[in-house]
Amino acid sequence: MKLPKNAVHAGRDGAPILISDRFAVENDVTLYTGRAEDFLARLPERSVQLVVTSPPYNIGKKYERAKKLTASQYVEEQRKVIARCAAILKPAGSICWQVGNHVSDNEILPIDIMLYPVFRELGLVLRNRIVWHFEHGLHCSRRLSGRYETILWFTWPGAEYVFNVDPIRVPQKYPGKKHFKGPKAGQYSANPLGKNPGDLWVIPNVKHNHVEKTTHPCQFPVELVERLVLALTEKNDLVLDPYIGVGTAAVAAVLNDRRAAGAEVVPDYVRTAKKRIQSAAAGTLRTRPRQRPVYVPSGSIAVPPWNDSGIKG
Repeated sequence: MKLPKNAVHAGRDGAPILISDRFAVENDVTLYTGRAEDFLARLPERSVQLVVTSPPYNIGKKYERAKKLTASQYVEEQRKVIARCAAILKPAGSICWQVGNHVSDNEILPIDIMLYPVFRELGLVLRNRIVWHFEHGLHCSRRLSGRYETILWFTWPGAEYVFNVDPIRVPQKYPGKKHFKGPKAGQYSANPLGKNPGDLWVIPNVKHNHVEKTTHPCQFPVELVERLVLALTEKNDLVLDPYIGVGTAAVAAVLNDRRAAGAEVVPDYVRTAKKRIQSAAAGTLRTRPRQRPVYVPSGSIAVPPWNDSGIKG
């Protein structure tokens, strides 16, 4: 079988996957090298089921502008991208904007608070503010070390948006708990499929020893995006990341039989994204399994040395 240009075999079922740098509805994945604004202008309105992204934080990374923007300039730049994302969003679609904090002179500026009014002005409704907690990061000396970021999940008003909780349920804390009284007394009270994961997600971030680590300094873990893809889309829906980086959102989409599209200004990241997507389609990409418990260290390094000397904490 002769494959179309830019297509590769997907090892799981032998079907080809089409990766292109120009958007077309038949593409499995579209990877555009360039600015998000330019790429978004090429997408038809009401064509995207899920927008999921982590935009630049305006902290001087190489994929950002050479010169830092003021807070108001940053919000205005984001407003243009968010407005276009809203224009191409389906009526039952969702936008998930994952952000952290901008730090200036040791002052914290929460980006989600800065951007929330932009979404509301466009008529979008906040369904959840998801807190993503992780254990590793920079160690601060003059304030508490930051160990969380947030995901703002927006939809259009009304109750017709897609939300499937069953695929993302997590193990019950008390699976053997039973109803104490009433007509269901003695029956198990926990959902056998697991519990709603809630709005606090404990998922390790991608650091140097993470199985998914690439050269990108601020990389999504696949599990984080997979939860959103599984809950907020159906098979063959289009998932868009306007700042796709090394392609994690596309990987999460391809692993779960969704289409993907995104833009990135750094050519090296686009090349890495394409390789990761091809590996995901072939079933060979190494990722941290969903629902794997957070690692708890053990051994002599994990034991406080002062305990051996008789000093009590």
